[in-house]
Amino acid sequence: MKIQNATALVTGANRGIGLAIVKTLLEAGVKKVYATARNINNLETVTALDTSRVIPLQLDVTNQEIINGITKQATDVNLLINNAGILEFGDILEIPNETISKQFETNFYGSLNMARAFVPVIESNNGGAIVNILTLVALASMPGISVYNASKAAAWSMTQSLRASVAAKGIAVHGVFPGAVDTDMLAGVDMAKTSPADIGAAIVSGIEADQEDIFPDSMSSQFYTAWKQDHKAVEKQFATM
Repeated sequence: MKIQNATALVTGANRGIGLAIVKTLLEAGVKKVYATARNINNLETVTALDTSRVIPLQLDVTNQEIINGITKQATDVNLLINNAGILEFGDILEIPNETISKQFETNFYGSLNMARAFVPVIESNNGGAIVNILTLVALASMPGISVYNASKAAAWSMTQSLRASVAAKGIAVHGVFPGAVDTDMLAGVDMAKTSPADIGAAIVSGIEADQEDIFPDSMSSQFYTAWKQDHKAVEKQFATM
């Protein structure tokens, strides 16, 4: 898909990877970006990037009524980027059920419900693309972020099902598997991290190159190579982290 003159909607656009994606889309010549967040007051920074092309919208991806309303406001979308996500730490045997539900509501159901709502919109605009921001740990889990792993692994499986379901509608589906990124989500975690700007640029390049699975940084690309060679070895390695 060519980004130039596309009309995009980005969830979780107020900071981190979402903000970086909007910046890169604008640089690539996108016609318009609907930038969304749960609190519209948090979108001032992203709107200031280009007040004529960035349209701020309040959106909670766990609220179906709000999602339905957004489809009526953003009728020209042909590129949906499901970036909104949450992470809470905890061992799988100890993390409360409410926390598990909360992460699945956003990380899995949020992306699924956005896709279901916007497939008819994108199809009516002669096709386009849906991008699901996943994570490296969808492929191999780190115990300290057990539910985040699981919710994103479910979203990866959903991404594959979605790809098959919309193939005949002229809609490409991309899964993005970043490694550690220097965002608020991983603040305080001591490890090498890639800048959101580099991640955003790699995602947009991957969309234009029609890459179904995008590994947007050196950590994720090296991991994927190792995972393909011996996924059990990688699983054991990650289990110690």
